[in-house]
Amino acid sequence: MPRIIDVIDHVNVADDELTYREPQTGSGDWRLGSQVIVGESQAAVFVRGGEALDALGPGRHTLSTANIPILSGLIGLATSGRTPFTADLYFVNLKDMPQVGWGTNPPIVMETPGRGLGVVLLITHGVIDIGVDDPMRFVKQYGVGKPIVRLRDIKDRIQSMLVGEISELILKSGAQSVPDANRILSDLEGAMLAKVNEKFQALGMRIKAFESNPFRAKEDVTLEELRNYISLEDYERVQRLNIAQRAAENEGMGGALAGAGVGLGVGQQMGAALNPEAAELQRQMAQQQMMMQQMMMNMMQNQSGTQGAGTAPEAAVASTNPQTKAEVQALLDSLDAKLVSGEISEAIYNRLVEKWQKRLEELS
Repeated sequence: MPRIIDVIDHVNVADDELTYREPQTGSGDWRLGSQVIVGESQAAVFVRGGEALDALGPGRHTLSTANIPILSGLIGLATSGRTPFTADLYFVNLKDMPQVGWGTNPPIVMETPGRGLGVVLLITHGVIDIGVDDPMRFVKQYGVGKPIVRLRDIKDRIQSMLVGEISELILKSGAQSVPDANRILSDLEGAMLAKVNEKFQALGMRIKAFESNPFRAKEDVTLEELRNYISLEDYERVQRLNIAQRAAENEGMGGALAGAGVGLGVGQQMGAALNPEAAELQRQMAQQQMMMQQMMMNMMQNQSGTQGAGTAPEAAVASTNPQTKAEVQALLDSLDAKLVSGEISEAIYNRLVEKWQKRLEELS
């Protein structure tokens, strides 16, 4: 018969330890009359067959149906009540764990209707004081079957819940600016902390203190990060601006042409991910790309054989003959890029845009 555990305790509690199973290797054999010594800021939870039976508080406990009533219904006791029974014992650390770091990873998305792209990605970081509040519930959630549970084992879960609750509070508050969001953080350090704790109580945990640095808008945000949060129209607008910027950063027509080709290629891939009608969108954008490339090539050829710098761009555009809305729009987009890169003057730009905008309206 396996060795019966008569007296057991757990005194060497690690700073980040939440639960510790005795024996570490698995279930132990117990009998009525065995003693469990529970330290200050500890609880001991018996688990049998995956079911948490009862919790013992600090002190020396002699096992009996009086201090663990549920045992009498689960264990068949023989004469004199000395028959061993098999169970796991989990020591739960109830001490608060202070200064536990957290941060917005991923960022919190805040909608800003009518401003910029309509969304801002909020980032911040801070610390919380956290601990186990309900040992029975916590053992059921995280302890059963594990020799030891440390804070790092569930930190991602804690962070996800905390950031999720803050995101929900910001959404419900109607905040539409960084200062608005920071007012929510100030409230979280006070009365609204109780609201966040409602979710953590489902884990058997509590947050006793919450500290955070102010929110700030994330800088250098890529379109890839925003792809799930902005409209297709806004995405295409930003893509056109990116094309124009890349064209301006490259010398000559060749740089503008390369920039346009690369930019629209990315646009095709992103459009397919954002729009259910991706196939049609890709076809139209590919057509626009070909038109822009052809017009730029014509312009380069015309410039090389024309002495008048002021008329060359107009002659190049005149040599094209766009017939559809997509072709006319591609031409207008190419004019934006040329204006930014300094290849045409503002006067020429305005004259050409007026002409082709009227044509676009006619086609509409």
